[in-house]
Amino acid sequence: MQTYKTKDGDTVDFIAWKFYGSEANRNMERILEANPGLSRLGAVLSAGIEINLPDAPAPAASDGVRLWD
Repeated sequence: MQTYKTKDGDTVDFIAWKFYGSEANRNMERILEANPGLSRLGAVLSAGIEINLPDAPAPAASDGVRLWD
């Protein structure tokens, strides 16, 4: 788990995009779950808040796509 210190104007979805490359795959929810009370601070965060960033889940294994049999 990493920590991140916010800058003025940061949002949880921006932080998820910045560290995980996407706000999809429940990344925003994982950040909120790892930081109880963070959602009560509002959508736009002020500078200096330390946020725990949980490790990203391993990508699902894929067999690939077969175009022809």
